[in-house]
Amino acid sequence: MIRDNAMSNVPAQARTSSPPSTSGRMILLLLIAVGIGAFFYFDLGRFLSLDALKANRDHLLAFAEMNAGVAAVLFVATYVVVTGLSLPGAVILTLAGGFLFGSLFGTLLVNIGATTGATLAFLAARYLLRDWVEQKFGSKLGAIQEGFANNAFSYLMTLRLIPLFPFFLVNMVSGLTRVSVGTYVAATALGIIPGSFVYAYAGRQLGTINSLKEIASPNVLLAFTLLGLLAMVPVLYKKVAAKRA
Repeated sequence: MIRDNAMSNVPAQARTSSPPSTSGRMILLLLIAVGIGAFFYFDLGRFLSLDALKANRDHLLAFAEMNAGVAAVLFVATYVVVTGLSLPGAVILTLAGGFLFGSLFGTLLVNIGATTGATLAFLAARYLLRDWVEQKFGSKLGAIQEGFANNAFSYLMTLRLIPLFPFFLVNMVSGLTRVSVGTYVAATALGIIPGSFVYAYAGRQLGTINSLKEIASPNVLLAFTLLGLLAMVPVLYKKVAAKRA
């Protein structure tokens, strides 16, 4: 009874989470638009190409060897910005990570930068769009939302492992679901390890790479696809067990 009385004295606004303010959304949209606009206006994408990486590899390697800590921080920060704003160039950055820091340490730095940037994009999509999507299509998406929430980790692992699904698209679409942030971060951090390692390892042979297609060979893509399907085994098991029960 005491607890009920205490709760009754709490304003209704305090007991329910307030929706994101319009001004907050506008500020965030403006920041994202400025970042993306600056990237394309100043043609920064020219630095995130295979040709640019190969042309500047000696300078980059010399800087990384002389300033290892600073180079690692700058690399992770750049990766966060690129993935957080859904800009092109993450593959080139992964190659650069392997070339500059080695396959294993480069994969670790890529994982930190990519997971952090993907989480920021996920949170931005959730903050900006999820309420609108649920109000507009809530009745139609209820079953999908529930199914995704119950098997979020397996679904996300599959989406991360199979290269058919663009990285930035998975970030934004996931933000519109009810998956928890912790599950999203864990599935993203684990799911991108194989692909990150493949490209970071390829970065060690940067001089011999003439096209990104040489890295993503059919055998590599098939291996990723099989790993992605393997991640769906728990979901299939649940369905089979439920039918038997």
